[in-house]
Amino acid sequence: MNVSSISQQLALMQLSDSFFPSGSFTLSHGLETLVQSGQVRSVQEIEIFLRILLHNKVGPTDIVALIHAYRGSAIADLELVHQADERLFAQTLIEKTRETSRKSGRALLMVALSTWKDSQLKIIEQDAATGKIYCLHPVIFGVVGQIAGLSEQNTVLAFVHSLIVGLLGAAIRLSILGHLQVQQVLLQLAPDIEITYQIGASLNLNQMWSCTPMIDIAQIRQQKLPQRLFAS
Repeated sequence: MNVSSISQQLALMQLSDSFFPSGSFTLSHGLETLVQSGQVRSVQEIEIFLRILLHNKVGPTDIVALIHAYRGSAIADLELVHQADERLFAQTLIEKTRETSRKSGRALLMVALSTWKDSQLKIIEQDAATGKIYCLHPVIFGVVGQIAGLSEQNTVLAFVHSLIVGLLGAAIRLSILGHLQVQQVLLQLAPDIEITYQIGASLNLNQMWSCTPMIDIAQIRQQKLPQRLFAS
């Protein structure tokens, strides 16, 4: 194994590690609402929730934007990054979801600026300050993955893995799953993570779509919970 391959693997582990401070640990993507309402109670129901999220939302929206942002960054065309950001913002209909994605994206950008010294990140920071880009988390993740030296596929895998680990961590905090069950679920979802990449890679920005009404309603109701652990 050459040094370049080792560096890429280390970057993959760094970006997909739950220790990476992007703020995603504060999000449950509606899971907290579904747990409190009794709609999600078991390991099987957690798996169904995650599969619906991956196949019907993350794959055809977040991953499409991430891939096009990655490709724009790879050819130093930040206009393509802006287009991915704008289309994802338009596709994300729930205001709180847009807000949390912007906060996570800007947190990721701040960490990346202090970790990888790259002119693209500085330009995006300036554009964010002047309101030229929303800085949605999947878009910034795509740029950072490219700058960190990851392949397009590994950038997607790092993003999806960190998302799933974050949600499984939320399930632990919500007392739905134990640590051993989380590892079993993560292994069961491996084929779904691969499919999520394939869905995103097959679509262009004009073909973005999502259909997760139960999850969307749960995210809207999240703000009205009398007690909550998560921002969304």
